[in-house]
Amino acid sequence: MAEEDEERAQGEAPPGVDELIEAIRTIEVGQFLLSTVSTLASLAYGKLDAGALDEAKTAIDAVRALLPVLGDQVEESLRRDFEAALANLQVAYADAVGRGQ
Repeated sequence: MAEEDEERAQGEAPPGVDELIEAIRTIEVGQFLLSTVSTLASLAYGKLDAGALDEAKTAIDAVRALLPVLGDQVEESLRRDFEAALANLQVAYADAVGRGQ
């Protein structure tokens, strides 16, 4: 397997379909959701900073929808951190809308 990784790093062989399928099978859904929520929260902050309120709202709504799905698939403290980030995003969004940004 290390030899295949080395070949790929040198640009000699793209991953095959079987390798991609196996990689997908090893992904834990909880960790994938956690990564997705983290990315969406970062996007929301960036969109708020850029004044793209419609896109920020979409990202915030997606985070709000995914947090309950995480449930107990992640540590409680981590889930609380994301809930706090969501609350902060919602307040920042409301402030931006109030300022007419």
